[in-house]
Amino acid sequence: MPIRNEAAYIRRSLGSVLGQDYPAERLEILVVDGMSDDGTREIVAELANEAGSMTNRRGQTTHPAPHNRLPPVRLLDNPQRIVATALNIGLDHAKGQVIVRVDGHTEIAPDYVRRCVEALQRTGADNVGGRMDPIGAGPFGRAVAVATSTPFGVGGGRFHYSNREEWVDTVYLGAWPRAVFQHIGAFDTELVRNQDDEFNYRLRKHGGKILLSPAIRSRYVSRNSPGQLWRQYFQYGYWKVRVLQKHPRQMQPRQFAPPLFVLTLLLGGVLAPFSRSVRRLWTLLLALYAGATLVASGITAARRGWRHLPLLPLVFGILHISYGTGFCLGLVAFARRWFRQDERES
Repeated sequence: MPIRNEAAYIRRSLGSVLGQDYPAERLEILVVDGMSDDGTREIVAELANEAGSMTNRRGQTTHPAPHNRLPPVRLLDNPQRIVATALNIGLDHAKGQVIVRVDGHTEIAPDYVRRCVEALQRTGADNVGGRMDPIGAGPFGRAVAVATSTPFGVGGGRFHYSNREEWVDTVYLGAWPRAVFQHIGAFDTELVRNQDDEFNYRLRKHGGKILLSPAIRSRYVSRNSPGQLWRQYFQYGYWKVRVLQKHPRQMQPRQFAPPLFVLTLLLGGVLAPFSRSVRRLWTLLLALYAGATLVASGITAARRGWRHLPLLPLVFGILHISYGTGFCLGLVAFARRWFRQDERES
């Protein structure tokens, strides 16, 4: 579990891991914390003690349990404070032959680990995962949960809305045989975001297969404010540039739509005062996007509840424009890296 400052959610997320129906003697839980300062570590320690034992950073076990009814919890430090380094620390310390990732904003179903292991064994997949079923707190968070379950909101990622088992490009979270990491390496620690995106592409490039199974169930707690949502998707767009530079073939045409939209808006806004034709085209673009957003919001609200309709246009706009803005600024920030041939795929 790669986490940092998850005091508001860690009790539920770690609690769901402790509640697995998989044999406790065949499980270990590694919580890799990015030096949280909001009380997260204290909550983890409390839950670990309730589970029966906790192993500190030196590997010493405290509060030994008289009965092994729950798996042991180890709290590990992640001084770099990003997800990729946390995952690699977990990989270095893990003893099992199957690695299962769970995030601090996620609650997994009681049969989650069992379903992952069964899917790996049954299909021979190299990575398995389920749908990302978002839930939200408050009106805005619930609107985010609804919007991020639609193709208009988040594009073609099948794990957002697929209801059938299928081979896909990527899944939410993931579960892997340990041998996968021995074969293709660990997570790219340069990437603050999109490290799973990059890893799954590398996995497929090496002939690996990724399975999406709706039987693998979890719930993801969406961001519940416009600022939090903007920062999240801005970072997705920003770091997508580095994935593009390292793996140009990984990009899909749809992923260029948000940055192209943002660039067109900016360029049109600059030139519109000086050209009537540009002004008309710019206004038309805004009208078309506003119309598409309203139509998508109406269709989504009709399916998921009309109470979401007032906030859905705002949420869709933040998803698209923040991602596009982050991508555009990433192009500037990483401009010199286009000439680094040593890190690009052949």
